[in-house]
Amino acid sequence: FTFLVDFLALWWISQLRDEAMIAAVGIAATIQFAAMSIAIGMMIGAVALVSRAIGMGERARARRIATVGIVLMVAVQAFVAALLWTFRREILMATGAEGEVLDLGARFLTITLPSMPVIATGIACSAILRAVGDAWRSMAVTMVAGGIAVVLDPVLIYLLGWGVTGAALSIALARFAMMVAGLWFAIRSHDMLAAPAREDIVTFFRPYAAIALPAIATQLSTPFGNWILTREIAAHGESAVAGWGVVMRLTILAFGGIFALSGTIGGIIGQNHGARRPDRVAEAYWAALKFCAAYTAVTWALMAALSGPIITSFGLSAEGAAVVRSFTRIAAGAFVFTGALFVANATFNNLGRPLWSTAANWFRDGVLMFPLGFALAAAFGAEGIVWANALANVIAGTVAAWLARRYILKLTRAMD
Repeated sequence: FTFLVDFLALWWISQLRDEAMIAAVGIAATIQFAAMSIAIGMMIGAVALVSRAIGMGERARARRIATVGIVLMVAVQAFVAALLWTFRREILMATGAEGEVLDLGARFLTITLPSMPVIATGIACSAILRAVGDAWRSMAVTMVAGGIAVVLDPVLIYLLGWGVTGAALSIALARFAMMVAGLWFAIRSHDMLAAPAREDIVTFFRPYAAIALPAIATQLSTPFGNWILTREIAAHGESAVAGWGVVMRLTILAFGGIFALSGTIGGIIGQNHGARRPDRVAEAYWAALKFCAAYTAVTWALMAALSGPIITSFGLSAEGAAVVRSFTRIAAGAFVFTGALFVANATFNNLGRPLWSTAANWFRDGVLMFPLGFALAAAFGAEGIVWANALANVIAGTVAAWLARRYILKLTRAMD
């Protein structure tokens, strides 16, 4: 439902049949994803410590850690959002936007960037609810945002004809609703947030930063890789960029189960590691990999079968349609390896090896992505960008999954 907010905004924009708008929202979302990645990295740090404390039976300590995590997350998101807002046009131009796409993208970011601390709070509360085992309320937090978007998007974007402005307003309001719901459940249902205290920040900052900083570095690799590929695909024209924007939004919506898994499995592994149960850590790891394989197989088959209706519904021209088709029919199958990378990263973060997940992600986005993107784009055009992304995930996911398995086996032998 978190991803549905962005997807619905792009879909209703596409109903106006203006590929410049689709391209603008797609590029702007790529930039905004960098700020979101920082929030997710900080959330990973909080969940790792909160779940570990709960696994050790120290709920009061978990409550204090959760509070520190949210306070730091909001402060950092406010700073990052202000920085991106100030230089939004320059960043858009560096990403390949120009002309009408540049103007529309800047307008979208003007409205949505100030809401980044808001959605960071909502994401953090949802993660804390997962860490304490309340999956239903955690889901409800994100469903609130999706429900708001379902109602507002067609009205603001299509019926009122506000286009990009309507999409941005809908996203901002959905994020605010998510924050309110998250705080309500975290405080009223579980009493997992306390009044912020300076001594708690001093006490928990170092262990929190030890996990959060590598996690942030890990998460930032993905928007960096997307930025590289977006710059490459921008050279192929507005239609290709519009198709790439659809692929990005379709990816996070269709494979939302695997993205959710990467957030959920960390809490499970962290609790069992805190309880000194490496057998359950191993069981959770293998179950997660099996889930990735099954989920990808079903989703890939559905997207391949629905390629035509998907392309038609977004009103893409030939170049954009080719980009989407290359993903739905071929590259989507590689997401099983993307899922394996996510699971391995969650394992590293919650077993005390956060730098390993940083190395795995930057191997994909910093080492593999540019040469693969450059070479395959030269050989196959815009479609080559999609295949480069898939191939980088296959290689990095395989290596990371193998390393995570070896480390779990090592911990199991050490505790026997």
